[in-house]
Amino acid sequence: MICLDHVLDEKQMQAPDPVGTGKYRHGRTGFNRILHTLIHSRDGFLATVRGEAAFRQLLALHGALMAGTLLLDVTPVERALMLAASFISLIVELLNSAIEAVVDRISLERHPLSKNAKDMGSAAQTVALMMVGAVWMAILLG
Repeated sequence: MICLDHVLDEKQMQAPDPVGTGKYRHGRTGFNRILHTLIHSRDGFLATVRGEAAFRQLLALHGALMAGTLLLDVTPVERALMLAASFISLIVELLNSAIEAVVDRISLERHPLSKNAKDMGSAAQTVALMMVGAVWMAILLG
């Protein structure tokens, strides 16, 4: 006896075609799309917190810096710049972790292009941290 419950119809087997329509055929719109976007964002954030020690260290560092902005006698614009610099550094680390995950997913074999991709992500984080330091120095020593 052949079970056909798992057989997909032609529409289900086709890859999404964002080029033709500009949209993926996921069927989610409006609030449902926003909800699923938030769920995937939460999952990505939690995966990074659980799996990346560097991200946890940056969360601690930037958490302390962000709390410190509340104690400093700075203007609202200066405080916003200090907070933005910290958020940018965290965003860069999330993207760096994503790059590393994709490279590792493709292959754990050592390859010059894989090394370059990971090193570039690391360099981006270094530049972001230099920006945090520059913003804080400019405001505090200003």
